[in-house]
Amino acid sequence: MSEPTHTIGDRPLDPRNAAIMKGLAGGIDMALKQHQAGLGFILMVFPLGEHGGRANYISNANRDDVILLLREQLARFEKQKEARNGNHD
Repeated sequence: MSEPTHTIGDRPLDPRNAAIMKGLAGGIDMALKQHQAGLGFILMVFPLGEHGGRANYISNANRDDVILLLREQLARFEKQKEARNGNHD
């Protein structure tokens, strides 16, 4: 099996990010609850400009909902990219 050509976020978990991400997630969750109940979030952290780090994420949503959301968001990004490039199929 060949190595993937794009590996942003594919390395082992970086424990240095765990504490800061938990703190940020707690703050985001608290701020959202003060604004409007029932809002979900996903926080993703990855090394900028590198293709050899690890993408870490934390969320207040369940994993299946996060997967669905990411798929739908990726489809929107791809559709927007096609529209900007003049591909209007």
